[in-house]
Amino acid sequence: MTFQKKAHWDTVYATKSANEVSWTQKTQEVSMSMIRLLKLPKKAKIIDIGGGDSTLVDELLHIGFTALTVLDISKVAISKAKERLGDNANKVTWIVSDIHGFQPLESYDLWHDRAAFHFLTLEEEQQSYLDKASKYARNLILGTFSDKGPLKCSGLPVRGYSCNAMNHFFRKHFNTVLNKNQVHLTPFGSKQYFVFGVYRNSKSLLEYCNQVDCYHKIK
Repeated sequence: MTFQKKAHWDTVYATKSANEVSWTQKTQEVSMSMIRLLKLPKKAKIIDIGGGDSTLVDELLHIGFTALTVLDISKVAISKAKERLGDNANKVTWIVSDIHGFQPLESYDLWHDRAAFHFLTLEEEQQSYLDKASKYARNLILGTFSDKGPLKCSGLPVRGYSCNAMNHFFRKHFNTVLNKNQVHLTPFGSKQYFVFGVYRNSKSLLEYCNQVDCYHKIK
């Protein structure tokens, strides 16, 4: 199944331009506003899950973040992003993997995902994601299709969430900081309905301070 998904996404990115896929955004306005809300230091370790050739990494580099990682199942998507960034691509850690096969070697100050979570339609996939994020993410920004969103994306089934449903799912390990609904206008003029959440890992501040330089009090 993983091989089939990799082949699927490599084909999508190899055959379609940014203006031919629904998820393209001119700017990453919602994600960036939420990142600013967290007031992370520029040395914060940030990973973009399913980042593909999203320009979020460009915007983060532009404002001075120095420890960025992009993970995507498609090597073609990552090659596109590297080509776009030019020499700046050397400032980013690139990982070709799906979220199931990803075995983090470090914790992240921010785990960002606007692309992967809604493709996890099975309970065991969702639980695996939660377990991994709770272990390796201090803060989580998640954007996913809302329950008013599509049933499929790029030919694959997806699952939508309300803000309450998403908060309920993450509540065991994360405290909700903020929710936001977003209407995304695709490059071809249709609307997609998203929900976003900002979450803070509910582990104790003391435990974090033993691992990293503290920069943000957990309230």
